[in-house]
Amino acid sequence: MTLRLSLNLTALLFVLVTAAHFPAQAQTAEDRRVPQTQAEITMSFAPLVRQAAPAVVNIYTRRVVAPRRQSPLFADPFFRRFFGDSFPAPGGTQERVQNSLGSGVIVRADGLIVTNQHVVENADEITVVLPDKREFDAAVVLRDEQTDLAILKIDTAGEELPFLKFRDSDTLEVGDIVLAIGNPFGVGQTVTSGIVSAVARTAQDVSDYSFFIQTDAAINPGNSGGALVSMDGQLAGINTAIYSRGGGSNGIGFAIPANMVATVVASAEKGDRVRRPWLGARGQTVTADVASGLELPRPFGVLISSVAHHGPAARAGLKVGDIVVSIGGRAVPDANSLQFRLGTLKIGDTVELIVLRSGGRISLALRLEVAPEDPPRNVTSISGRNPVAGADVANLSPALIEELRIPTDDRGVIILRIRRGSPADRVGLEPGDILVGLNDEKIGRVTDLQRMLGTASEGWRMVVRRQGRMLQMNIRG
Repeated sequence: MTLRLSLNLTALLFVLVTAAHFPAQAQTAEDRRVPQTQAEITMSFAPLVRQAAPAVVNIYTRRVVAPRRQSPLFADPFFRRFFGDSFPAPGGTQERVQNSLGSGVIVRADGLIVTNQHVVENADEITVVLPDKREFDAAVVLRDEQTDLAILKIDTAGEELPFLKFRDSDTLEVGDIVLAIGNPFGVGQTVTSGIVSAVARTAQDVSDYSFFIQTDAAINPGNSGGALVSMDGQLAGINTAIYSRGGGSNGIGFAIPANMVATVVASAEKGDRVRRPWLGARGQTVTADVASGLELPRPFGVLISSVAHHGPAARAGLKVGDIVVSIGGRAVPDANSLQFRLGTLKIGDTVELIVLRSGGRISLALRLEVAPEDPPRNVTSISGRNPVAGADVANLSPALIEELRIPTDDRGVIILRIRRGSPADRVGLEPGDILVGLNDEKIGRVTDLQRMLGTASEGWRMVVRRQGRMLQMNIRG
């Protein structure tokens, strides 16, 4: 009797525990909804995924690679006797087709899609596949290499598609739960979960704006361009890179914050290129050593090292030696943060700049404007019998300096490209070199350089600025 009672109690306890832990079994599909409370969120991500996943698409690209030169060996009868006709004869077409895949996010109901620039780079054809398996040809509306973002458009014939709204990515905190949705390894749409591991994280060689959301949600090849979704069902960021030694997820993934993505999308909607504010000043991150030397309580901010004459910073009253700690109400702990914050602000607005000066804290009004292209860049290919032949050069201007992300305020002529094997290549010139002087004359503009090179000379004495160092080059004629 005791044994039977014990078994009955055990069975009853099992039923009660099961009912408590799996209440969803008693619910119908219609009863499920987007989680409303923290308790509901911890039970399942399924309602959130149903809401967000339809806006995440697969992107397939196709690129035709130019023919490769074939060895005459392939036409040799003896060779073909053993290997057959699997190798085309010399002069035959050797075009190859390269396919790649990635992910994208629909951000407007009319079919405007965000992805990574590296996903669609050099693509001849772009195909967008919706979660319901429908396929569309896509056109590139805008490319922004500085952020590694591209905006695509598909023709929906008036049909409105599911899309994700942007979240204010500055409201994300370390520890917040996020979902990564994309197409890893081409296996199909996949959802992974994790937390925000860090914000304002620097990731080198990913984009010019090294300011990312870091997450441990599994991100793998093919996830690039996919969505990082917050628990309110909004787009927190665009997954763009991973830290990996073997090509797979190691729990360190990076996403471009939604605030930067929204800026690029706004430019695409206006049919304009991305135009970002120009500070007109340069600085360095306040490190522990710098903070100690300046007797600051902690390392924080950007120490201004140069201010461009007649630029926005100069007009606002910013001076060399000032430490910028905030712009537009957002803290700037380092130089990357300052660059990112500027990139998300609107041209024409006036924002507050908080700086430390002489131990005090002051406020400056900074009007945001684009960097001027003065003088015009005048891109020119140099030819003839001279040491710069084979180089493409241009006039330096604030706009070109910002575009190339050059750490200089110099004016003059910069080398953009050099053709391999050309005289410029043989004498040791490099892209990025700034041509300062030639044969004891100062080079101000491309027209000055052309005039000097057109004069016959038995030798050339060239002064070049390379990565901040001045080089003297003596070249025989």
